[in-house]
Amino acid sequence: QVQLVESGGGLVQAGGSLRLSCAASGRALSTYTLGWFRQSPGKERVFVAGLRWSGGGESLADSVKGRFTVSRDYAKNTVYLQMNILKPEDTAVYYCAADTRGSLWPGVRSGAGAYDYWGQGTQVTVSS
Repeated sequence: QVQLVESGGGLVQAGGSLRLSCAASGRALSTYTLGWFRQSPGKERVFVAGLRWSGGGESLADSVKGRFTVSRDYAKNTVYLQMNILKPEDTAVYYCAADTRGSLWPGVRSGAGAYDYWGQGTQVTVSS
């Protein structure tokens, strides 16, 4: 069983920053890939960032490169999404997800269907 709990969303002005956290639990966490996705009303859930829990393999969507970073804290079993220079188009519900077969692949998978477990989501709203 995998549990993912997100926190850190909120309302911020354009150009500001937020840090999202995802506290993860699971017996085989070291073999997982953890990803961040976002979904706006009426749109598909899309990949934002991800990493292999065991190390390396960080991946970012082109739309957030240079503004967002993804990282992990082994001691806290937590993955972070640091979001800087936020834009109104970043407004969405952000989800943390676990790809439990991630270690079988050479990189971070970006398709939502590859992820088996999802957090409850956290709202990020960027005002102009």
